[in-house]
Amino acid sequence: MSRITYLLRDAFQNMRRNVLVVAGAILAIFISLALAFSALMLNEIVRVNTLLWQEGEHVVVFLKDIEDGISNADHQALQNQILDWQEVESVRYVDKAEAWEEFQTIFADSPSLLDISDQSIVPASLRIKLSEIERYRDIEFRLDGQPAVRKIVSPGEVIERLSDLNSVLNRLAVGLAVVQGGAAVVLIANTIRLAIYARREEVAVMRLVGASNWFIRIPFLLEGMLEGLVGAGLAVLAVWVGQQALGGIDINIVQLNLPEGFFLRWAVAFMLFGSIAGLVGSALGLRRYLRV
Repeated sequence: MSRITYLLRDAFQNMRRNVLVVAGAILAIFISLALAFSALMLNEIVRVNTLLWQEGEHVVVFLKDIEDGISNADHQALQNQILDWQEVESVRYVDKAEAWEEFQTIFADSPSLLDISDQSIVPASLRIKLSEIERYRDIEFRLDGQPAVRKIVSPGEVIERLSDLNSVLNRLAVGLAVVQGGAAVVLIANTIRLAIYARREEVAVMRLVGASNWFIRIPFLLEGMLEGLVGAGLAVLAVWVGQQALGGIDINIVQLNLPEGFFLRWAVAFMLFGSIAGLVGSALGLRRYLRV
């Protein structure tokens, strides 16, 4: 136990002697992992929202009414026609009364808008759920020009853009982790090299009195691991603060909360990555400047 205490104390003393260089190494790891973790978190938010949108109703068809010469029977006929299409999983009819209730719920925080509105401005609609969201363009093409159709709205294009954004964020997270992580490893290696150079006489004395190779190496390895662990811990803390701030924002159409366990799982992974990056950097420094 006394030997372990000595090695840890020696590692902390090394860090105090080169506090500015150590702070630079920790800052490099903090920035690299914070950027990578943020990109990963945003990627997960995009993925969750994409899935939510895909599970909902994919095409909304606003219908003409009696003033346009269209009756409820025409609405029913169009609904039955759509149900026969192979791409369609289900069709839900929303009449004007139900649409007005929905309108009041959505704009409950805008009483001025409700005061100047009435049920007549909200049309009946058909809410279509597709078996495959990618087929939304085919449905729009078939509905275009139908006598009972007033307007067609679909989030399909938005979902496609979210999927593209999801792919970009995936590549960005991996790229940031590799590039910035590599830079952090190099900076830690340089920090260890400086520490070895500053203690070269002490290392020479330790060799003369018979200290083993690993006894000399371990304090430097611990120093690099601690730098990586502290930098990763700060990155996780910063991203957690940001995620809590995002989670407190109430946006009805976007889900900003992460799935349960996602943050903790990746926080542990990033802490391990930071520690390993520190060890690798230390090993690189030792390999070149401490041949034992």
